[in-house]
Parts: sequence; structure tokens; C-alpha cells
Amino acid sequence: MKRMAPLNAPLGAGVTLALLCACAGAAAETVEVEIEGYRFVPAEVTIRVGDSVAWTNREKRTSHSILFPAEGGLESERLFPGERWSRRFSQLGRHDYHCGPHPEMKGVVVVRE
Repeated sequence: MKRMAPLNAPLGAGVTLALLCACAGAAAETVEVEIEGYRFVPAEVTIRVGDSVAWTNREKRTSHSILFPAEGGLESERLFPGERWSRRFSQLGRHDYHCGPHPEMKGVVVVRE
């Protein structure tokens, strides 16, 4: 039988760090962007590292996608009316995107610490 440390025993640095990381991960948020009227609303969002952005197509008949040209052409699948796609951001900086089939529709995700 393995003996366990008492509940009031001090935690090691590794355990404390793991608990802090777990708590920080739980604080991640999702920011919503609506696609309507051939626009991303809001067109610019600012988030923290580890947060996500979720895009929802609110159009009645048109499909859209989210394309990140500076990231090797990373693109969502086509979002048909009522569909949603999300992405978690782990890199700091400015992430410009546009709609694949409608490149005049532009947006940006700014990721900060």
C-alpha cells in the first residue's frame, strides 16, 4: 500500500506550478464574432494568449469562411447559415483574416499577453 502525504503537507514547487497552470488554463475565454451583412462584427477583437475566437454565420443564404493568408492559408471550412467555427490562439501578435469567397470582408485578431 502506497503511503500518501497528509493534506496539510507543503506542496512541492512542481505541484504548485502545475496547479497555477491549471488555474490559468481555466481562465481562457471565447470571444464571439458574428458574420452578418457581409461583415465580421466586430471586425477587430483583442484577446489573450490561450483565448479563442468563435465566428457564427448569421447570414440567411450565404456561406463564408475564415482565411488567415499570413499563416500558410489556414482556412476554416465553409460556414453555412447558423454554423459556428472557433480557433484558439497561442501566438502573440496581429492575425489578419478575411473571408475566403469574399476577400473584401476583413477582420483582425490581436493577441496580447
